[in-house]
Amino acid sequence: MENYLQGCRAALQESRPIHVVLGNEACDLDSMVSALALAFYLAKKIHIPESLLIFRDEIDLHALHQAGQLTLILVDHHVLPRSDAALEEAVAEVLDHRPIDQKHCPPCHVSAELVGSCATLVAERILQGAPEILDRQTAALLHGTIILDCVNMDLKIGKATLKDNHYVEKLEALFPDLPSRNDIFDSLQKAKFDVSGLTTEQMLRKDQKTISRQGTKVAISAIYMDVEAFLQRSGLLADLHAFCQAHSYDALVAMTIFFNTYNEPVRQLAVFCPHAALRMTICGVLERSHSPSLKLTPVPSSHPNLQAYLQGNTQISRKKVLPLLQEALSAYFDSTDIPLGQPETEGVSREQVDKELDRAGNSLLSGLSQDEEEPPLPPTPMNSLVDECPLDQGLPKFSAEVIFEKCSQISLSESTTASLSKK
Repeated sequence: MENYLQGCRAALQESRPIHVVLGNEACDLDSMVSALALAFYLAKKIHIPESLLIFRDEIDLHALHQAGQLTLILVDHHVLPRSDAALEEAVAEVLDHRPIDQKHCPPCHVSAELVGSCATLVAERILQGAPEILDRQTAALLHGTIILDCVNMDLKIGKATLKDNHYVEKLEALFPDLPSRNDIFDSLQKAKFDVSGLTTEQMLRKDQKTISRQGTKVAISAIYMDVEAFLQRSGLLADLHAFCQAHSYDALVAMTIFFNTYNEPVRQLAVFCPHAALRMTICGVLERSHSPSLKLTPVPSSHPNLQAYLQGNTQISRKKVLPLLQEALSAYFDSTDIPLGQPETEGVSREQVDKELDRAGNSLLSGLSQDEEEPPLPPTPMNSLVDECPLDQGLPKFSAEVIFEKCSQISLSESTTASLSKK
């Protein structure tokens, strides 16, 4: 794959058509490996130093499209961000493992199946189309990604489908010297939850999504640590204010996740918003939601403008909370004329807000019928590295190469001829 990727970089300097396999904005392990492996398969080539990886901000897709030189394949997502909406007509194929949003999906060939990992679908495509190109390195990338996404294929967790299990077993049969499932999962899981050395800004942007309505923007960040430890970070309130001001966010929802001593997931949630009416509306909708029910328990906080919760229902990931927040914004603007420009509760009584919450909550619940809910697909594990755009200062040496090196260290004891990292 090294020669192939060198050729990709060289091709960017030439004036010729480019066929891009584009992962999602989060650049999580599943998205990254799916894009690499599928592009490798489509080009029928073979290696991987990190320095050769081409990221979204290194290539002007819009200029290529305007020149009539762009073809896109989307992996691990099927809806382009609003900033890339003009590229939709260049999308030739979609390969995804989420429920399809028919209202926004590009009008092209769509391959979608509700499996635990998009890497499973890429493995299937390769093994059915050109199994001879699958070397140990590519197999190890796919194998580790599926295991991480499916939480080590744990039946109790229930994220792995029959197809996920089938292709993990298939890869292990083809390459018996692959690292053991437990070793690879423990190593990647540890790397995924390592936030040591990150500033608050970096932690918030490491895995972030944004929703908006009528110019009001809400950021939703995944935080891989205990919410109480997060709230005790030095200068947190100033950092949260600075983060929201720098990116024009009116509110921030931080969803924390970590694993306790019994290796059980613990989820918590915090809402930061200087505008009291909006903050209480968001909190009220989340607290009162029954479809799904988050089972929130308030956590005492000395920080003004911030409300934290323990989340009793650990099955509710950010993917399930996003629609609630979208509906909350809609209900807020549909049912109240309270302006956002004023911080705190200036001129707004708690009784007024409670009345608006009731109206917003009723509007939200009536709009979430059972038929409109997502199919009962286990939520995709939060394995993102970055989201939307790379961190301005970058993550502290936490990259694809680091993950490959961790995998290599595990496997070296089992095989001296195989390598997962750049030598």
